[in-house]
Amino acid sequence: MNILIVDDEALARSRLRTLLGDCAETLHTTVSEAGNAGEAMALLGPTGGSAFDLVLLDIHMPGQDGLGLAHALQALARPPAVVFVTAHADHAVNAFELDAVDYLTKPVRRERLQQALAKVQRSARPTHTPAAPSAADGEALVIQDRGRTERLPLAEVLYFKAEQKYVTVRTATRSYIMDGALSELEARYPTRFLRIHRNALVARRAVRALEKHYDPEEGDGWAVRLQGMTELLTVSRRQVAAVREELAR
Repeated sequence: MNILIVDDEALARSRLRTLLGDCAETLHTTVSEAGNAGEAMALLGPTGGSAFDLVLLDIHMPGQDGLGLAHALQALARPPAVVFVTAHADHAVNAFELDAVDYLTKPVRRERLQQALAKVQRSARPTHTPAAPSAADGEALVIQDRGRTERLPLAEVLYFKAEQKYVTVRTATRSYIMDGALSELEARYPTRFLRIHRNALVARRAVRALEKHYDPEEGDGWAVRLQGMTELLTVSRRQVAAVREELAR
């Protein structure tokens, strides 16, 4: 595996190089270094990143930071995998939105680095050309839950529901809490989710029935039933027609 370390601190680059050497028992690596984004892009050169399989990338650097460099790497013809290595844990969400394979916090442990390298190997693209995916394939939310950050495939989400300052994200097996606004989610995924109430969006693919329903707050009205759920979600009067139209498709 050809690896490029990008960090403005020589000591940090040296430590990573040593750790990579310790991983040589299970993985053969060739390691290069860059002290900033400009040096990194010069090494990546006109080959479009094909000379490197992985970039171990610091975030806080003089000039263009690591997030900016990762964004530039995405524009390459053959972008290398990116694993962020930083002392700051508060950029994890932005990092995963840039399709980072992993996010390591300093000081990096050998075992944690090995896990990241294994992830890179598993995510390596096949040599054959795969069928072109649809635009929606692979879309995911980045969720921070109980001290960990994870990707939640959008295809697993059944509904979003506004709860005071947070949004509940519900799948068939569990619930998550995330920051954000329903209006932002509705604007971002209009073909995937349908507004049924001022406080709820549901997955269009999961809508199975519209039923008469009594709500203690709103009185007699309507509710939607979703595939794989016993819970009914209240539909506002102004959205009943939209739900009926969705069922008719």
